[in-house]
Formats: sequence, C-alpha cells, structure tokens
Amino acid sequence: MTKEKSENTEIEILNAAKEIFQQKGMDGARMQEIADKAKINKALLHYYYRSKQLLFEAVFKNAFSLLAPQLNSVLNDDSDLFEKIRNFTNSYISFVIKHPYLPNFVIQELNKNPEFVLKLREQKNFPTIDTFKTQVNDAIKNGVIKPIEAEQLFINIISMNVFPFIGKPLLMALTNTDKKEYDRIVQKRKTEVATFIIDAIKI
Repeated sequence: MTKEKSENTEIEILNAAKEIFQQKGMDGARMQEIADKAKINKALLHYYYRSKQLLFEAVFKNAFSLLAPQLNSVLNDDSDLFEKIRNFTNSYISFVIKHPYLPNFVIQELNKNPEFVLKLREQKNFPTIDTFKTQVNDAIKNGVIKPIEAEQLFINIISMNVFPFIGKPLLMALTNTDKKEYDRIVQKRKTEVATFIIDAIKI
C-alpha cells in the first residue's frame, strides 16, 4: 500500500467514524458500520485501528485539534482584554457553525472519560489562559473592569459560547424557533455574547 493511498484510507476512516460516532455515540457505533461507511472491509479497518476505543480517541483528537490552536492563538495574542473577548467569541462561534458536531462530541467523551483530557493537554497548541489571566488581573488593578477571578470570567465566556450548540434542541423548543430562526440567533451571538460580558465587567 502506497503512503498516499494509506493516508487517504485513514482520512476516509476518520470521516466515516466521525459521522457514525456523532449519530450513535461510542457505545452505539459498530466497527462494521464504520467500515461500510468508509467503503473498506473490517479487516482493513482493524489494521489501522485495533479497537473501537482507539478509533474513537483518534477521531476525538482530530476534532479537538481543529479548534484548539485557533482558541490558543486568540487567548495568547497581543490584543487587549475586551478585543480578546470579542475575538474569542467570534472565532469560536464561527468555527462551530462550520463544525456543529464538535461541542457534543467533545463533551460526550469528556463526561464519559474525564482522564482523557490529560492526553489532550499533552498535545501541541492545547489552549492556555495564562496571558488571559494576566490581562484580567491588570485590568482590575488599572480600574478598567470590576473585580472578578479570571477563571470565573473564562468559564462564563466558554459557557455562553458552548451551550447554544449543545443545548440547541432544548433552546429551540423553549424559544419556539425553527432552525432558520435559531441559526440567525446563533450568528448574532458572535457579537451579542462579547457585548454582554464586556458590559457586565467594565467600569
């Protein structure tokens, strides 16, 4: 098997597995079903991934690696705190609109296998909030924002960005909106979330 063919086959496997895992979760997915989706036989699938768990972890890492560098870049660039909040919100929501499976996928695995995050932390470009924390503390000292723990602020930002995606069916029902209207609301949150948070913390 040539290197190019091998890489293409692996990409097909990961794409097929991503779709099946997203639809049925780790427990509901079957290796034969993934092999059929990738248009390969089960033996070849096992050649690449000896178990469903290893395949799931590969798909998970691949999914997370798409988002992590982008968020890490925003969190640690030279923009001021308010601009950072705006950029983070816009980047996250824009990305997840293009990859809507990702939030549920990440949360599903972390809830089931919390120690897996330790493996993620070893990856290059895993997001850190060190620069963000320094900026928050400086902004408090300089009288720019109200006193708040940087960790609390970061959790607030993450929560307001993530929940509209993982809670989409519930929120659509509660707000009595169809998919088109809900998508419009989510698009608007690229700026709404940042504005709400900044208005809540600034002096």
